[in-house]
Amino acid sequence: MKINLIIGFFCSVLYTSGQENSDRHIFFLHNRFLETHALNEAHPDFGLVEYQEIISRFTKSGFTVISEKRNGNVNARDYAFTVLTDIDSLIRHGVEPQKITVVGTSKGGYIAQYVSTLANNPDLNFVFIGSFRNGDIQNIPEINYCGNILTIYEKSDPFGVSAIERKATSNCEIKHFKEVELNTAMGHGFLFKPLKEWIEPTIEWAKENYMLD
Repeated sequence: MKINLIIGFFCSVLYTSGQENSDRHIFFLHNRFLETHALNEAHPDFGLVEYQEIISRFTKSGFTVISEKRNGNVNARDYAFTVLTDIDSLIRHGVEPQKITVVGTSKGGYIAQYVSTLANNPDLNFVFIGSFRNGDIQNIPEINYCGNILTIYEKSDPFGVSAIERKATSNCEIKHFKEVELNTAMGHGFLFKPLKEWIEPTIEWAKENYMLD
């Protein structure tokens, strides 16, 4: 991603807002399904990924959103380096780390976890959504949480459970850590839509409101 360029709908896009939080930035990383499907292609079980609607929800709340529709089955760790480059650029241009939040759903959440690991910056904010499984400690041992971490998972979703074990194995400073368990009964499909159940706590986290109800 190149945050200084607005290239086009299917390329790197910087979505801006003139509202009160526009000095705060959200990197939004979508799920795996959109990597190999068009925006107008519906998942057989969960329907359309409401990508633009999710971004719109963030911009309407006053954030500058950096996002792109990834194409192909990208390597999560490699892609995380491109996000990290853009974060470093923002910080060099004077944006405070605590005003930067990386939000990822499903595979995007795993990319965000790699960003957290590689950045190793305890002041950055992260929201990992539907992106931790019980076998991850053994299968992806290199991930090390660092930053202010919010994890959101759905009780009916087999692809997302509590990540408290990952927090316990991480050796970076985590000033703020919170988990939110949802009960939408939508399975993994909950993250296809801008549901208030996960959008609203994400927005509060990005505003540095770490004491969620």
